[in-house]
Amino acid sequence: MKGLEIYKNLEELDNESKYLVHKAKEAAHHAYAPYSKFFVGAALMLNDGTVVTASNQENASYPLCMCAERVALYVAATQHPGKVITKMAIVAHKKNHKELAAATSCGACRQVMLEFEQRQHKPFEVIMHHAPNEWIKSSASTLLPYSFDASNLKD
Repeated sequence: MKGLEIYKNLEELDNESKYLVHKAKEAAHHAYAPYSKFFVGAALMLNDGTVVTASNQENASYPLCMCAERVALYVAATQHPGKVITKMAIVAHKKNHKELAAATSCGACRQVMLEFEQRQHKPFEVIMHHAPNEWIKSSASTLLPYSFDASNLKD
C-alpha cells in the first residue's frame, strides 16, 4: 500500500476492512476509560487470518494508560510470534454514544506501528475513522514520515 486513501463512507471499504472495523467496535466496549470517557477499540488481522482485538486501558496516573493500538500489537507479538500483521482497524466512541467518533492514532501508536512494519519487513494497512463518514486507509510509514527508528541509534 502506498499513500493515503480516503473513503467517504464505511460501505466503500473492502469486506475484510469492514469486518475488522466491526471487531474493533466490539473491542471498544471492553475499554476502561473512566477518565477520558473515550472508548477505543483496535482489531488487527494476521497473515493466517487470526484476528487480535484490544481496547484502551486508562489509569489515574495518566502516563500509565495504554492505547488500544499498542495493546493489540503487543498481544499479537507475544501470542502469535512470527506472524505478519496485514491490516489494523481503529475506532472510538464517546461514553453513552452509539455513533463513532473521529479518532486517528496518536503519535506514540504510530511510532509503535511503524516499528512493527519494520520488524516484519512489510507495511500493513491501517484503517481509521477520520471524520463523520470519512475513513482513511494508509500504512504506518505514511502516517509517520521522517520517523525515528533503529538507524538513529547506530554509531
